[in-house]
Amino acid sequence: MLKTILLIAMLASVVSIQDDVVSAARSFTDLLAKKDFAAAEAQFDDTMKTAMPHGKLEETWTTLLSQAGEFKQQGKARTENRGAYTIVFITCDFEKAKLDVRVVLDQAKHVSGLFFGAATNVDYSPAPYVKPDAFKDSEVVIGSGEWTLPGTLSMPVGKGPFPAIVLVHGSGPNDRDETISVNKPFRDLAEGLASKGIAVLRYEKRSRVYPGKFGSSFTVKEEVVDDALAAVALLRKTEGINPKRIFVLGHSLGGMLVPRIGKQDPAIAGLISLAGATRHLEDVIPVQYEYLFSLDGSVSPEEQAQIDQQKLIAAEVKALKPSDVATVKFYFGAPPTYWLDLRDYDPPQLAKTLSQPLLILQGERDYQVTMLDFNNWKTALAAKKNVSFKTYPELNHLFMSGTGKGNPGEYDQVGHVDARVLDDIAAWITAQK
Repeated sequence: MLKTILLIAMLASVVSIQDDVVSAARSFTDLLAKKDFAAAEAQFDDTMKTAMPHGKLEETWTTLLSQAGEFKQQGKARTENRGAYTIVFITCDFEKAKLDVRVVLDQAKHVSGLFFGAATNVDYSPAPYVKPDAFKDSEVVIGSGEWTLPGTLSMPVGKGPFPAIVLVHGSGPNDRDETISVNKPFRDLAEGLASKGIAVLRYEKRSRVYPGKFGSSFTVKEEVVDDALAAVALLRKTEGINPKRIFVLGHSLGGMLVPRIGKQDPAIAGLISLAGATRHLEDVIPVQYEYLFSLDGSVSPEEQAQIDQQKLIAAEVKALKPSDVATVKFYFGAPPTYWLDLRDYDPPQLAKTLSQPLLILQGERDYQVTMLDFNNWKTALAAKKNVSFKTYPELNHLFMSGTGKGNPGEYDQVGHVDARVLDDIAAWITAQK
């Protein structure tokens, strides 16, 4: 439920649980619960000492508690092996949410990575519009070399060649389903569109598969763009896919970056932005804090201090200079290279220069990427004849239905991407001949 703020701020095969590794991760989590940050930092490897310098762990944990409530207890744990690293997922109960604490350990059991996200050990039932007999899933590998990623291709049954879509995630270390609490919007999109005769490729995000390898100089190119382009390249040489009808759909951060992806590969047939941000991320984060803290009708002094802290960090981002790329300091979990790369990026303005058709969709109840962003797209692109726009009054950031003011608690309620969204995407793709 805290995905956008906390995962921006923080930046596969299941194996049997190794008692000593799980014990090390549980002990580390106990230190967090006790707020013994000095002892917790003592377990960091060199990568973590750089990514999370002294004081940052306390700040991160305090921010988490301000949103999720007080820590209650640890629950079930599971592990995944990722090369030389083991990731331990511990599902923990907080006062207001159930979250996964992901502790990445190297072979010496030093902490190499730390992430917080909505608990993912939940049962999933396909959306009513999914027709299981209409498509088949197969496992694929995206990219080559040191950054290969596992993915799933949902291929319609029948005679092709079929149009295809690559799904591009929002912020944070997302899985291929873009799992958020009990919901899986990318799985909804993949299975729903494949049921309509459109092949869909989704994959694990690089920051999820390789949490300890990003270092201190990455940009959205490494985080998002390169892998989206690799996925398009894979589809072009996949039997049964029409190589001239491959589209890219981005959600949230992915929607913000579809113009960059389209610019890099002009042969992409069309671009779809779902809740694509247009404002600078460092401006959006404090606004989200203010919105969330005001939902109960008042902002406490402690909450105001958190808002003020986010504004200070945003101001530091604004003040970054090119020479700061050598500075080993992270802002909202990302290095200076990340923010300097995005400084002059204006998604709608870049989209104006593209020849590809665009479809811009927005939920009107979305408090993370708002109607302000949608209107920025519409104002900039209103004169382009190959751009389509649509909003949905009842839908939130996940394009799921709700009522009242948008709030994080919605993400803990089982839902599915609204059928109208799939109908509109499918109709738009069909129209792109």
